[in-house]
Amino acid sequence: MRKRLNSGEYEEFEEMGEDGILRGYRWMKGLPLNKTHPDILVNYLDYWEIREGKESNFAWITDLELRRDNVYQVMRGGRGRWKIENETFNTLKHQGYQLEHNYGHGQKHLATVFGMLMMLAFLVDQVQEMCCDLFQAARQEFRSRTSLWDKLKGLFKEYFVVSWDTVWLAIIYGHKGGVLQPDTS
Repeated sequence: MRKRLNSGEYEEFEEMGEDGILRGYRWMKGLPLNKTHPDILVNYLDYWEIREGKESNFAWITDLELRRDNVYQVMRGGRGRWKIENETFNTLKHQGYQLEHNYGHGQKHLATVFGMLMMLAFLVDQVQEMCCDLFQAARQEFRSRTSLWDKLKGLFKEYFVVSWDTVWLAIIYGHKGGVLQPDTS
């Protein structure tokens, strides 16, 4: 890649946005993915922006065709994907899912199983957050997901849970909202 950069085998342009941000794009087509797979060709996009004197740089490889008229959209897609991934991993690390916990127990696949269960729990929570009015109302009662999870753990330790509706109603309205029965086992 450096040889091609030095020889000028790339396309590049900068533009000043209406928002006062200088944006620059440089791209090359048909680069080998790596030394191990020189037969797999990719396109490389380098993007920079200068905002209030501070420069930020980003880069992607893609199989999408890169042209002057589409590098902005490809860049926005790459930034959007990064944002989703970053926010997801921050949630999994800091909102009670214990992503960084060492699940290295077991002899073969236990760490993978724990990781998959954590991702499944996150998926269920995301679906509930989008589709379940009771979950949404219960979530509003707490500043963080971690606080909600702590409340849930407490309810499951103390009460026999018949349905999710009773759990969410108990969180939203207190114990009189949901009919919770003490767990006497």
